[in-house]
Amino acid sequence: MKDAIHPIKIGISACLLGEPVRFDGGHKRHDFINDALSHYFSFVPVCPEVAIGLGIPREPIRLVATAEAVRAVGTRNPGMDVTAALRDYAAQTAVGLDDISGYIFKKGSPSCGMERVKVYHDNGMPQAQGRGIYADELLRRMPLLPAEEEGRLEDPVLRENFIERVFIYHRWQRLSRATMTPAALVAFHTEHKYAILSRGQTAYRQLGRLVARAGDRNTEFATLCDEYIALLMRTLATPAKRGHHANVLMHMLGYLKNQLESQDKQDLLRHIDDYRRGIVPLVVPLTLLNHFLRKHPDRYLQRQRYLLPYPEQLSLRNSI
Repeated sequence: MKDAIHPIKIGISACLLGEPVRFDGGHKRHDFINDALSHYFSFVPVCPEVAIGLGIPREPIRLVATAEAVRAVGTRNPGMDVTAALRDYAAQTAVGLDDISGYIFKKGSPSCGMERVKVYHDNGMPQAQGRGIYADELLRRMPLLPAEEEGRLEDPVLRENFIERVFIYHRWQRLSRATMTPAALVAFHTEHKYAILSRGQTAYRQLGRLVARAGDRNTEFATLCDEYIALLMRTLATPAKRGHHANVLMHMLGYLKNQLESQDKQDLLRHIDDYRRGIVPLVVPLTLLNHFLRKHPDRYLQRQRYLLPYPEQLSLRNSI
């Protein structure tokens, strides 16, 4: 199943696109983002420090713990406190970029870092325990938004998980802007069942129970949709484990067991087990499964986004 062509907008720290917006006038261009992801996403570059008027070049800022809260202040001039300005700009961005489907932040940044940002304490020593002020406020206001740091995108599992979440969230946004109905919610859930199951049985059952209430006259449908997408995005934020992927592949095999010849079935079982044990990447059993589906079409399985969650040219499942 292929998506219709719609631009997928992604917020991103401008320096990662090669824009010279850092405090020293430099940038942090990221090759994978610019050379691979740029073919599929429309990037919306943001540098909150420049946006609030700090200029280029500028005095660097850092996070400092006070008795009340963590503040973003100048490294040479602690009296230059830009905490409120960064939070205000994040609030404006959350409103102005309400159509983005994901965000890539600059790791370690006192404005944009998602996690493990250095926070300086009274003893002058930093601890990697904070979150950039702008990122913190933006994600507080956009809790469903798939987000990652460019450093974590070097991890194949985290990279694949982030891209999958972006495409799923984008489909939900498109559906929400159209006419959301109980039937549309059921169809969306059905298409993503195996993506959900790849995270385990618990959330799979919880989301199924929510969808089962979609036609209940005593249920406020808009509230149910809010509960559904909140739980779905929390569920997807945890990358799927090998065992769960293997479980999904076994479920899919069950739909074809009466159509496959004995040798074909054994070949697929062997590839699934090889994947479970870490001998081959996920693309190997999936390629064979898709081959058998072309020979023995099954409408239910062919609706599953799990089989093609994003453009295959990204080759993300070759490395997990």
